[in-house]
Amino acid sequence: MFKFSKSHAYSIGVDIGDDSLKLVQLGEDGNGISLIAGQSENLPEGVKAGSSQWQRWAIETIRQLTSNGDFQGKEVIAALPAREVFIDNIKIPKLDDSDVEGAIFSKIKQKLPFEPIQENTMIKYIPMEQDNALVIAAERKIIDRHLAIYEKTGLTIKSIGIWPTALANCYTRFFGRRKSDLETIVMLVCIEANYSNVVICRQNNLLFARSLSTGLSQLDNKKSVNKLVLDLTECRRQFASMNPRGQVGRLVFLTSETAVDKEICITIAKQLDIPAQVGDCLAAVEITEPCRHAGGSEDDKDGKRANGTPIERRKCEVNWATAFGLSLS
Repeated sequence: MFKFSKSHAYSIGVDIGDDSLKLVQLGEDGNGISLIAGQSENLPEGVKAGSSQWQRWAIETIRQLTSNGDFQGKEVIAALPAREVFIDNIKIPKLDDSDVEGAIFSKIKQKLPFEPIQENTMIKYIPMEQDNALVIAAERKIIDRHLAIYEKTGLTIKSIGIWPTALANCYTRFFGRRKSDLETIVMLVCIEANYSNVVICRQNNLLFARSLSTGLSQLDNKKSVNKLVLDLTECRRQFASMNPRGQVGRLVFLTSETAVDKEICITIAKQLDIPAQVGDCLAAVEITEPCRHAGGSEDDKDGKRANGTPIERRKCEVNWATAFGLSLS
C-alpha cells in the first residue's frame, strides 16, 4: 500500500496476537526510515486464539495480505504471542561445566505454565548486566505450529523474534537517538488490547521484561489504572533488586497518540514519578503516498474476506510498535 523504490527493504514483521494480526515492512534510503506496507486484521468472533481454526485463519489472512498488498519479498521475522511465551529474569547459575541451558531449565521449571519437560521446551537466554539473564521459554509444539503457518503461506521465515527485542529496537531506532539517550535506562510500556508488555533497557541492551495482564480494554476505570501502576511499580522494584546501581530515568509509552487516552499516560507517569513521553512509531516514519486499501480477492472458508485494515496515522487505534521492531530486526 506504500511505494518504496530506493535502497534497502527490511523483512516483513509479523505480530500475531490473541486478538489481531499485524504485518509491517519498513525500508531505508539513507534519508530515514519509510513505511513500505502495513496491514492489520482482527481475529474473527468465535475463533479461539491458538486453535486449529485460528491457524487456518492466520495462514489464509497472511497469504492474502502479502500477495495483494505492496509487501516486497517473502522474508518475514515473526514473534510468538506474549501469551505463548514464558519470560523470566534470573541470575545466571554459576557452573563448572557448560550446561547452562539445563541449569536454567531447572531454575525455571516450577514456574512454567506448561508441562515442564526439557525435551519439549525451547529455551533462549540473553545475558544482561550484573550476571542477570532474560530467559525466554516456549513449548516446541507451539513453535512448530507457528513455523507451519509460514511454510503454508509460501513465506520464508528469517527468524522467530521475541517482543522484548522488538520493543527495544523500536525505541532505539526512533526515540533513543540523542547522545544523552545512550546511557539512559528507560522503561518501555506497550499497551495492547488485553495486556501490556514492559521492557527496561539501555538502548538495545535488555535489562528486564514482563508481560502484564492489564490492557487497554481494562483501563476504563480508576481501579484498573491503579492496578497497572502497581504492576509497573513492582517491575521497577524487581529490576532494582537485580540491578542495584541501575535507575529508570525515563518512561516511554510505545503507542499512537490516539490509541491510548493521554490522561491515562499522564496519570501513570505522575504516580510512578518518572519523566515520560509518548513514542508514536507512526509519527517517526515517512509515509510518502496516501494509503490505499489492499486485501484479499477471494473469500475465506468462513465466507469472509481478509481485506485487512491499512495503517493510518490519524485516529489510529492499533499499536504497531512490536511489528515495527520486528521488521527492523
